[in-house]
Amino acid sequence: MNLNETLPICVAGHWRLGQGDRYATLYPATGEAVAYLNAASVADVEEAIVGADKAFRTSGWAQRKPHERAVVLYKIAQIIRERTEELAQLQRLDNGKPISETRALVASAAATFQFFAAACETLEESITPMRGDNLTMSVYEPMGVVAAITPWNSPIASEAQKMAPALAAGNAVVVKPAEVTPLLALALAKICGEAGIPKGIVSVLPGKGSIIGDAITLHPLVKRVSFTGGTSTGKHIAHIAADKMMPVSLELGGKSPTMVFEDADLDHAVAGVLYGIFSSSGESCIAGSRLFVARGIYEVFMDRLAAGAAALRVGDPANENTQMGPLITARHRESIESYVALGVSEGGHIRTGGVRPDGGIYDKGFFYKPTIIEGVTNEQRICQEEIFGPVLVAMPFDNEEDLIAQANDSVYALAAGIWTRDYKKAWRIGRAVQAGNVWINTYKQFSIAAPFGGWRDSGLGREKGRLGIVQYMEQKCMYWGLNDQPLPWAGQL
Repeated sequence: MNLNETLPICVAGHWRLGQGDRYATLYPATGEAVAYLNAASVADVEEAIVGADKAFRTSGWAQRKPHERAVVLYKIAQIIRERTEELAQLQRLDNGKPISETRALVASAAATFQFFAAACETLEESITPMRGDNLTMSVYEPMGVVAAITPWNSPIASEAQKMAPALAAGNAVVVKPAEVTPLLALALAKICGEAGIPKGIVSVLPGKGSIIGDAITLHPLVKRVSFTGGTSTGKHIAHIAADKMMPVSLELGGKSPTMVFEDADLDHAVAGVLYGIFSSSGESCIAGSRLFVARGIYEVFMDRLAAGAAALRVGDPANENTQMGPLITARHRESIESYVALGVSEGGHIRTGGVRPDGGIYDKGFFYKPTIIEGVTNEQRICQEEIFGPVLVAMPFDNEEDLIAQANDSVYALAAGIWTRDYKKAWRIGRAVQAGNVWINTYKQFSIAAPFGGWRDSGLGREKGRLGIVQYMEQKCMYWGLNDQPLPWAGQL
């Protein structure tokens, strides 16, 4: 990229400079600028949404037969695959994830468009059971203009999970990427245009959520918002949506429990717990950030876990062998450091990590060592508040009743992990734990075919899954009168 140029944004299909302030996106590994762009303005939001509504009504996209829309989505998936390395390197620069992980996220985005292409052309409407002299049918219609507000931790995957079903359903989509990671949403918008999405159907509006996100959510032409991000922002969006009587899907925070029983396969459990919390540098809503270990194996397990955490390769995201890259910003690292200090002040002690690595690239980027804190109890803030970084709190448990009470003692209920060889115990604990997603003898594995979401402060609604497409559609019931005689109420005319 030429750093002397300012990147255009996509406003109702027109590629031009935003009307907001110019800013730089930074590479978290070095703190250096990757690209410059102008944020969108409130005027840009108005133009994009009005243009999207016009495109929805006049472009013919909503009126295409499902299999015809599917052809375009398959093409998007194909182009993403053809540009895997280019997109993976761009995401590495955009948010500092290791290159091995960004390649997997690009592959996930392609698979998402492919899946919803198939879901689009195979979605069945239904003839419902007759209860009188009427044939009743349930059908689905696109909503119109929908908004996708995405986070910075996994941009291309998150954007695909919202854009693909929304487009498959026949809608126009306004994407608001995280301010610090706008590049992948812009790249996807270009790919959509190349694949045949009509002009105006996709817009990308980078900028501050408090300005651009609010303007999008409040706009009367926006018929649905799908948001992934922090719980406080999600609740704010939910209040706006309630005033508009607008449906939303909210994928919010987590403080997910991972439970290791005495009969667990320790090789699998150690590897799974490490991956569950420290992959993506812990910047993951479903990170297994609360660890409960059966007291009888606690010390043995923690010795192995701490050694494994200390051995993780933290470094340059461009290195094929790197397991943990930097955190997203210097400010976010400071937040994580404050939480570690809080845990110590609450009586905890650091088993491993708890400091920045130093020397070389570490002195430029926003790196932090994988950290394990012990000696705390579940009611303390370090165990209750989402840190969104590579910090694990570990506690022993004595029995199932005690374990379930602690695991469910959280405002969050997004995910959970269970490690045991006993399938009956796994079933029992899996049903008792309150979470939208439960992994048994594995962790942080995903399928676009499986619905995803949380309970309580972890969100509302579900994304993904074959019926994820209907979240972006309105259901309509049609009645066909089959009666031979006039309706009797009016009498004989």
